[in-house]
Amino acid sequence: MTPYRDITDEEWQRVAPLLPELRPRSELRGRPLANTRSVLNGVLWVIYSGATWSAMPRKYPSYQTCHRRFKSWHHAGVLQRVMDELFGEAGNKLCSTMEARMRMHAPNAHAAANDAADPSRPATPLYTPPSGAPATPLVFNYISPFKNAA
Repeated sequence: MTPYRDITDEEWQRVAPLLPELRPRSELRGRPLANTRSVLNGVLWVIYSGATWSAMPRKYPSYQTCHRRFKSWHHAGVLQRVMDELFGEAGNKLCSTMEARMRMHAPNAHAAANDAADPSRPATPLYTPPSGAPATPLVFNYISPFKNAA
């Protein structure tokens, strides 16, 4: 593959319709949205270079913004369509590489968080001893001859 470069005007014209429309804000409060083209360039830089998000050059928007949009685009399938349009078969390889780098959460992580938040339900123990083992370790069953000494 060739070294990474920002997308050209012609490439932007091809992929701009694939990106979801950003809803205009009804209120003029808060920070203005980052430029979608520069966010896409930042996302493509991370995918192409294999670097971490925090190592992004300063010419792109903040890495938090780029990562947040990357996650939403990836979840919606938009990123795969953009990569197919820009890079063809090589785009599939880049997407699969990025998917391999993504942190996957355990399927029960959300349920475990809900269990911890609900005090009416008993917590499940982290460790349960085997059925033949005593409930307490043998170290604590030691009876000292000095039990009543002090």
